[in-house]
Amino acid sequence: MADETALRTCPLCEATCGLEITLRDGAVHRIRGDMEDPFSKGFICPKGSTLKQLQADPDRITTPLIKRDGVHVEASWDEAFDAIAAGLRKHLETDRNSVAVYLGNPTVHNLAAGVFARVLVQALGSRNIYTASTVDQMPKHVACGLLYGAPSSLTVPDLDRTHFLLMLGANPAASNGSLCTAPGFPDRLDAIRERGGTVVLIDPRRSETVSHVTQHHAIRPGSDAFLLAAMCNVVFDEGLVDLGAVESYVRGLDEFRGLIAPYTPVVAERMTGLDASTIMTLAREFAAAPSGAVYARMGANTARFGTVNAWLAEVLTMITGNLDTPGGLMFATPATGTPVGPEAGGRGWRSGRWHSRVSQRREMMGELPTVCLAEEIMTPGEGQIRALITLQGNPVLSLADATKTDEALASLEFMVSFDIYLNETTRRADVILPGCSPLERSHYDLAFTGLSVRNVAKWSPPVFQVQRPTDDEILARLALILSGLDHRADPSLVYDGALLNVLTRAAQNPNSPAFGTDPLSIVSQIIGRSPADRVLDALLRTGPYGAGFGDDNDGLSLGRLMDTPHGLDLGPLLPRFPGFLQTADGTINIADVAFAEDLRRLADAVVETPTDLVLIGRRHLKTNNSWMHNLEILTKGNNRCTVHVHPTDADRYGVVDGGSAKVTSVAGEVIVEVEVTDTIMPGVVSIPHGWGHTYEGAHLSVAQRRPGVNVNILTSTELADAWSGNAALNGVPVTLAPT
Repeated sequence: MADETALRTCPLCEATCGLEITLRDGAVHRIRGDMEDPFSKGFICPKGSTLKQLQADPDRITTPLIKRDGVHVEASWDEAFDAIAAGLRKHLETDRNSVAVYLGNPTVHNLAAGVFARVLVQALGSRNIYTASTVDQMPKHVACGLLYGAPSSLTVPDLDRTHFLLMLGANPAASNGSLCTAPGFPDRLDAIRERGGTVVLIDPRRSETVSHVTQHHAIRPGSDAFLLAAMCNVVFDEGLVDLGAVESYVRGLDEFRGLIAPYTPVVAERMTGLDASTIMTLAREFAAAPSGAVYARMGANTARFGTVNAWLAEVLTMITGNLDTPGGLMFATPATGTPVGPEAGGRGWRSGRWHSRVSQRREMMGELPTVCLAEEIMTPGEGQIRALITLQGNPVLSLADATKTDEALASLEFMVSFDIYLNETTRRADVILPGCSPLERSHYDLAFTGLSVRNVAKWSPPVFQVQRPTDDEILARLALILSGLDHRADPSLVYDGALLNVLTRAAQNPNSPAFGTDPLSIVSQIIGRSPADRVLDALLRTGPYGAGFGDDNDGLSLGRLMDTPHGLDLGPLLPRFPGFLQTADGTINIADVAFAEDLRRLADAVVETPTDLVLIGRRHLKTNNSWMHNLEILTKGNNRCTVHVHPTDADRYGVVDGGSAKVTSVAGEVIVEVEVTDTIMPGVVSIPHGWGHTYEGAHLSVAQRRPGVNVNILTSTELADAWSGNAALNGVPVTLAPT
């Protein structure tokens, strides 16, 4: 049999690299980068080629599991759904808030989950919705929501045209980018320098990204806000403010200047450890550059002042004339996005429509912070969570205070998980529904095209067909149960509802190609091999580049993407104001009261000399998340789950390279191998996230041979960003001792 070639987008991180997959005798023979992909141009990282091993992983679940007498056993699909209906029935009938949903990171890499998880959540009608967004990125949503009127209006650095990139708490050489979709991110950093630009990295570690930057400055974890506020002060004090293209929309300049006045370069030096003169030079050079962007990511978001960090990053870019302009912070125009008109203004954004029952944390974007999940399960009273649905997540390893999280899951009356592994979290489930592998479903990046440094669109068909329920059907049957219907009912009730919802919204939007159409009359024109594909076709046809339902053959549709399997380049990022500005009054208030309140909290953190030893996380290119640790090809070699300790601290605390140390926080303690290295600044230690494969009942044969330690045993739900509720996983006070 001759070899066949399949093209698709890698779903393992946010870079969305194109893959060329060679099939031989019905199996994957080889995977390499797609040289004809207009966006990734052949770039591939070590993870992309391992879809072959993931597809063949003997630990991957393909048949439903039901827990009987404490042991998971195989069951039929009908048996599994019957058990779910029975387990959830009393909770759905008495108090829907007693059922919670957790959406994990992989759901955003899954087209069916991207379409139907929302339907499932709506069918449940519970206020207890939790996602990975409040593990690592909610501060960015809050800042952009308050500034621009919609929390989904996230800025991205225009990497390919900028002259000055300031990165805080980011390591794209390991992560491939986060909230910034840019295949070959390190190469793009090199290109900035090659064209005479500047790349500055602010990070407590001399990470893998350092070899791609112009300057690296180590600062104390959690002090980013002091640096950014001080840089803003310099811009004001030296008359460098230039709002550029957004000048007519910005208000609150004087109030903002008053808010940040106390945070001078001298104060910032004390808090960050970075010389005041260096801070002033950075500010001047950033303001003087032909274009510039601030990219503040994981280390800046997962901190006690994550929202302040995200806000100040936007404002620093804004007051130097770099918002919504080439080379600055810009907004993508995704093919499945909602078309907007020429005028500024909209409904604006608000949060806090409800609060968590125990600690009164505010709702954001329809969800509650994950730091609330365990306490909402374990605290008795009306509204207590007694049942949980997890979709492709591993909160036992990914959420703050892992010990409390695991205890909470163990106390539930019922739990169901949609996952391909029996992992540290799903071992607690009463029923596990195995989804399809990445090669067994079609693919389109609904989320990441909205965070892309270039506007692109690419659809990939399944490489392999399955003879069992697809992800569309699994999620639809769950939604039927949550709606009070029998799971054996026709899933088209769910499919058609999702499709008509898209078409109805488009028909009511005067800026959509489908404006004024009758949704029922155009359904017959929608194509797609799966229900999720049909919804995708509707989104594409009614989006900013959409073909609509007339004779516009140049417009975008699923059919056109099928005809261009390498993907479509839709052009560079373009200015999107004023129409994209959705605040109620059509302006950007950079001194919003929410920011002012949070900045006052920052004042309480000012001390003469910070002395605590603090913990940060880290990533590795091969093993970004816990679900990649069961592939031998990605985890072989030296132990990656070590604690990085600076030589000065190693001497101070009596630990040695290759030995072990006890790391202790208010939440717990772990014993971990020591790696003494000058790549981390004194006063800081680092342990990677996603490890800790030591939990009895999980079945991850490769991961359990190299278990590592769960760093989230050390993180605390008490250390969260006050405004967004995002977990503070960096800057955690710890002690260190030899064992």
